Amino acid sequence: MQATALAFAAAAAIFLTACSTANPPAPGDAAPAASGLSGAQKAAIGRKIWQNESGGTVNGLTAWNSGEGFPSLGIGHFIWYPAGQRGPFEESWPQFVAFARAQGANPPAVAQQRHSPWTTKAEFQRQFNGPELSSLRTWLAGNIGVQTDYIISRSRGALPKILAAAPPSERAKIEANYRKVATTPQGTYALIDYVNFKGEGIQATERYNGMGWGLMQVLGNMRDVPSGPAAATEFAASAKRMMSRRVQNAPASRNEGKWLPGWHNRCDTYARPL
Repeated sequence: MQATALAFAAAAAIFLTACSTANPPAPGDAAPAASGLSGAQKAAIGRKIWQNESGGTVNGLTAWNSGEGFPSLGIGHFIWYPAGQRGPFEESWPQFVAFARAQGANPPAVAQQRHSPWTTKAEFQRQFNGPELSSLRTWLAGNIGVQTDYIISRSRGALPKILAAAPPSERAKIEANYRKVATTPQGTYALIDYVNFKGEGIQATERYNGMGWGLMQVLGNMRDVPSGPAAATEFAASAKRMMSRRVQNAPASRNEGKWLPGWHNRCDTYARPL
């Protein structure tokens, strides 16, 4: 793992150096952090996201977290709502399946249903070792690459949406911080992972007491630091502050404090070299 991480860091450093030569993008035209990633870089990021979400286990590829009304699937724990149930968080499983099929992948029939066929956690757990969930885990474990490509694709589209949604007075700061974070391999990973982890931060439904916790809020609440590792470290610190603020504002019935240590641990990975 250490050799893989070092190889990824070296490759990413070469890529990012090439992107920061004498002709930087004009303001408002920042290239997304995920642009031009090599196959080795994608694989390293995919493994790290899988580790973050479910410890890199195959069983963790199909999960139903306590206190939630939906299953979370794949290395990115893509949300899949049962029929008739909606929540405040963006549903991503149907989008992933459409993306995978467009790439030539063939998900199992159960994966292609519009709504989750499991309506409660108890039902999901009873059928965990049944044919549908077992076949789904087998397919997901054999198709890590397309899941990683979907997560990266989502990351590529994040910055324009964030800048369009942000208050005009905040746009320059948000874009500048994005650029600063994107100048290192660990920062590139952080930007890709956080969008999958907590979203862009632009949905009105993803707010508690009017305060969000997505990438827009993390970038907007960073302290002024130089580009490079310092920016990745501050991104991690800002992400932890946004997670703590979310828990403070969350409805007491959700008991989100139980997740905070794990969320903070994940954010800490953004401050460490890959």
